[in-house]
Amino acid sequence: MSSAIEGLKPALLWKYFAEIAMIPRCSKHEGAMVKYVMETAKRLGLEAKADKFGNVVVRKPASPGKESTSSVVLQGHLDMVCEKNKDTVHDFSKDPIELVRKGNVLMANGTTLGADNGVAVATNLAIMEDRSLQHGPLEFLFTVDEETGLTGASNLGSDFLVSKTLLNLDSEEEGAVYVGCSGGKNTLASWKLALDAAPAGTLAAEVKVGGLKGGHSGLEIDKNRGNSIKILARVLTALADMGTRIASIEGGNKHNAIPREAEALVFVPKKKWDAAAKLVADWQAIIRAELGKVDPDLVIALEPKKGKKAKVMKKAMAAKLLQTLAALPHGVIKMSSDIPGLVETSTNVATIKTTKKTVEMATSQRSSVASEIMEICSTVKSIFGLGGAAVKQTDGYPGWKPNMDSPVLKVAKDTYRSLYGKEPLVKAIHAGLECGIIGERYPGMDMLSFGPTLEGVHSPDEKIYIDTVEKFWDYLLGILKNVR
Repeated sequence: MSSAIEGLKPALLWKYFAEIAMIPRCSKHEGAMVKYVMETAKRLGLEAKADKFGNVVVRKPASPGKESTSSVVLQGHLDMVCEKNKDTVHDFSKDPIELVRKGNVLMANGTTLGADNGVAVATNLAIMEDRSLQHGPLEFLFTVDEETGLTGASNLGSDFLVSKTLLNLDSEEEGAVYVGCSGGKNTLASWKLALDAAPAGTLAAEVKVGGLKGGHSGLEIDKNRGNSIKILARVLTALADMGTRIASIEGGNKHNAIPREAEALVFVPKKKWDAAAKLVADWQAIIRAELGKVDPDLVIALEPKKGKKAKVMKKAMAAKLLQTLAALPHGVIKMSSDIPGLVETSTNVATIKTTKKTVEMATSQRSSVASEIMEICSTVKSIFGLGGAAVKQTDGYPGWKPNMDSPVLKVAKDTYRSLYGKEPLVKAIHAGLECGIIGERYPGMDMLSFGPTLEGVHSPDEKIYIDTVEKFWDYLLGILKNVR
C-alpha cells in the first residue's frame, strides 16, 4: 500500500484508491479493472454482473430500516486518461501509478493521477464494503471507455439498472452540484502526403514547443492556455518564409486534452541557420508575452538533428496545411447567456500526426446547445475542406438538460445546508458527462453529478485536494441517508 495515503480519511476510500492505482486502466483497456470489481463484489457477498462491453453493476441491499427507500445508483467510470510527461518513463499497460503526496494535494509522479474517475470507483467500492452506513437499496454502476468514446454508457441495456435516481460521481469541484452538461462531437481530417527530396544545402532540425499546462479541453478551455499545435504552426509559417521545409509534424495525444507539446522535423537552409535560430527565439519571447502568467513556462526551441535524412512535404501541401492550422479556431466560441460564467460552445485543436502516407488531425467541439454544436462542427469541417483535407465527424454524444425541479436536487441542497450551513452551488458543466447518455437510455432518470476538487485532469498536473475528499464522502453519505 502506498505511503502517500497513510493517515488519510476516509481510510477505506483511500485504501481502494491506492489499490486501483496499481491496476492498468487506460480507456478501452479496462479488463483488469472489470475483473477486480467483480472479484471485490464476490468477496463482499454482493450481487454483480458485467455486460459484454465491460460495464459492471453491483447491488447492495438496504441497511436495516431503510428497505422501503427508493433505490439509488452511484456511477463512475473505470477508465482513465493515460498521459505522461515526455521525459517520464512509464508504461501504462503494466506500470502502477506512483502516488505523491504534497501537503493537501495528491498527485502522480510525471503521469496522470487517475482521480478522474478513480475517486468515484474507490468511493463505490468503499460503500460496497462498509456495513455501518445508512442507505436504501443501492446499485453501483461502473462504466468503461468514458474518456475516448463514452462507449460503456452508450451501450447500456435498458434492463441493466432498476433505479430511477442516479448520482454521478464524476465532477471536480467540492461544494458544487451539477445538473446539466454539454454534448460533443469530433471533427477529423487527413491529407495524403505529397513529398519531395529534402533540398541540398539544408540542415535537419527539430522545432519543439513544450512547457505548456494543457488540461481538459472542456473544463479548462476558458483558461486561455497555450495550444502547442497552434503555436507550432505560427513558428513554422515564419520559418517557411525563409525557405525552411517541413518533413513531419506531431502534437497532442488526446482529443479531449488541450495539447501541451508539439514538434516538427524541418530542413533549414544552411546559410539561414542563424537567422532561423533567432526567429525561433523571438517567437518564444512573443508568445510568452501573449500568454503571460497563464502559461509562463512555454519553451520553443530549434535543435539540430544530426544524420537525419528524410523527404519533405511539397511546398503546396505544406502551405495548405499551415493555412488550415492558422484558420482553425481554438477556445471559447460563446459564453452562456443563461448561466453566468458557463462556456456554452467551444472547439479544441487537439492532435496532429504524420504517418507514412498521411497527415492526420483531430479536433473536438462542445456545446450545451445542440444547434450550436452543429454550427461549430460545420465551421471546422468547412475549414478542413477548404484546406484540401478529407473530413470525417463522429456521431457525438448528447447533452443533459437541467431539471431545477429534480427531487434529488432538493435532497442534495437540504443535505449540504444541514452539513455546512450554506447552499451548494448549482451548476452546469462544459464537459461531457455520462448523465447525458444515461438519461437518453433511461428516460425520466433523476440525476445529479458532484465530487471532490480536482485540478489539471487529463494532464500530468492532475491533482486531488485531500481535504475535499472527506467532505465529499460525508455529503454523499448524507444524501443517501436522506433519500426517501
